[in-house]
Amino acid sequence: MKKILRSIVCTILEWQVRRLRHKHRFQVIVVAGSISKTSTKLATAHTLEVSRRVIYQTGNYNDRVTVPLVLFGHQLPSLLNVLAWLRIFVSNEAKIRLPYFYDVAVLEIGTDNPGQIKRFAYLQPDIAVVTAITPEHMEFFKTLDRVGAEELKVCDFSDKVLVNADDTPAKYIQDRGVLTYGQSSGVTYQASDINPLGLEGSDVELQLGTEPPFTARAHILGTQGVKILLAAAATAALAGLDDDEIQKGLLEVKPFAGRMQVLQGVRNSTIIDDTYNASPAPVIAALDVLYAAEAPQRIAILGNMNELGDFSEEAHRQVGAYCRKDKLDLVVTIGPDAEKYLAHEAAAQGCLIKSCSSPYEAGEYVKAHLAEGAVVLAEGSQNGVFAEESLKTLLANPGDAKRLVRQSAYWLEQKQRQFPG
Repeated sequence: MKKILRSIVCTILEWQVRRLRHKHRFQVIVVAGSISKTSTKLATAHTLEVSRRVIYQTGNYNDRVTVPLVLFGHQLPSLLNVLAWLRIFVSNEAKIRLPYFYDVAVLEIGTDNPGQIKRFAYLQPDIAVVTAITPEHMEFFKTLDRVGAEELKVCDFSDKVLVNADDTPAKYIQDRGVLTYGQSSGVTYQASDINPLGLEGSDVELQLGTEPPFTARAHILGTQGVKILLAAAATAALAGLDDDEIQKGLLEVKPFAGRMQVLQGVRNSTIIDDTYNASPAPVIAALDVLYAAEAPQRIAILGNMNELGDFSEEAHRQVGAYCRKDKLDLVVTIGPDAEKYLAHEAAAQGCLIKSCSSPYEAGEYVKAHLAEGAVVLAEGSQNGVFAEESLKTLLANPGDAKRLVRQSAYWLEQKQRQFPG
């Protein structure tokens, strides 16, 4: 029954979006890729909205049902709430007839199975951004080649495609006619002369095509923060903003909940909250930020990296092997693969390890061993991990708990079910 209802809802919503696109002139920007989609979407939207009217969603509406809702400004009701869906369809018809208020729509499109990205062709994107081709949902994709083929389906239906060349194997974009961004030589849009500013971010020189370079401040930490800032700037340039507009817009790009967000902890500690999701490349980049931090104690809370299928063991071992005894005073893991593989490799590097079965246990353990002025990095996926919960007991201001990810009534109930007592 739910499958039938979902199909009907998607068919109607996509039909309405096609008509909205046909009747009104506005740009559609989609963000795809294996990592950093939501951060790149939000950074792009914030950069654009200084000089354009932009519609976007702050969460991760990125599937067939939720993406069309963003264009019409709706929240997702229960699939079984027929009356709510009828109201949405009627409201959409009115919005199609009336002038459309927005100049740009910035959307995130996701996939967890082959064949899903092509379903977004009806959006007719003016610009598609591909943030990376790295292992994701490997229980379904099996190989990186299949991930690349899926994410780059956007090339078949987008006017312009912008790809992060640093995190995408060159073979996947050769002869594709795409534009590129990154720190590598030969890219269309380049970041260079990066000046790290500790936990304040980085100053970076951006070269946007043939325009003169300029310096911008990346408030999102680490190399991932630089890439997100560059993606936003490059997309804004493609969308027609001039350098002055782009520079003003980039000032609005700040860290987001669960994505290298800096919070104040107890005992004058500093918390780097990167708990939204986890995969090897971003976790390693986050560890580099922790390693560079000047502090009397550095602690890494490293939770399971979910949805990696047969690649999970290799991924966890890779992160564990990157843990350095001279840079980490304590490594705390959450979840079975983090304990079995990551902790084993980190211990082989000489790191002190504590493996926990829940984020609450991890948080209490870290608090009991926390030194004055320490820096704590927290990483992990959602289900079975929820590393953000380990941070609540470490916050200097308990009110900052609302700044963590997945704090709605729905998510708190899910956490209680998964970690009762």
